[in-house]
Amino acid sequence: MTPEIAIYIGYAASLFTILSFILKDLRKIRIVNLIGCICFVVYGIFSGMLWPVIIPNAIICFVQIYHLLTAKKK
Repeated sequence: MTPEIAIYIGYAASLFTILSFILKDLRKIRIVNLIGCICFVVYGIFSGMLWPVIIPNAIICFVQIYHLLTAKKK
């Protein structure tokens, strides 16, 4: 992957994370934040294994997936 693509993935990750703060529906927040975290993990991997970026975002991915799977249907 070229460094330019990795940079665009990083920008997309930031955009999704910011968007998750704007939304009101908790399920949508979790989904959008999950997408942002996945983008941050990919960005961290392709930018030279940036562990301070990869580790917390990978953990947040698992937290978001857990909550999405265990959420009670309304």
